[in-house]
Amino acid sequence: MTTAEETAPLVVAGLLEWRAWLEDLAERFAALAPPSHSTEATADPWHWERACTRLVTVVADRTQAESGWYGHREQVLGWFLAYNGVEEKQASEIAEGAIGGRFGSWIAPDATQVDAVSSKFARARRDRMTFAPDHPKDALAD
Repeated sequence: MTTAEETAPLVVAGLLEWRAWLEDLAERFAALAPPSHSTEATADPWHWERACTRLVTVVADRTQAESGWYGHREQVLGWFLAYNGVEEKQASEIAEGAIGGRFGSWIAPDATQVDAVSSKFARARRDRMTFAPDHPKDALAD
């Protein structure tokens, strides 16, 4: 940060990059979401495992697995759960619990780690599923 004239374009570029990332995630969330109102989707962990695998991988790629990348990965998984109607606090707990300190800074995850986390994520989502009030997917909890 130097003068306003030099700093402003950098801030704008950073905000545009962040917006593009959020738009990319929104598209991914829509594509990875299980079928709406499907009892099969709540029982079958496949949708959730696949989503976790893809989201962990894309966050590692996007951040180049640099310092603290795993924190953003946990955030993205929480957002995905919230997008699918899981209460925010519970979404955060599920995402954090699935990760369990398995990833570190400057180390890209290997397939075995991602598979283990994805399986744990899907099981935790199934076992702790509570949808946010008035969410369209409330019918799945019945």
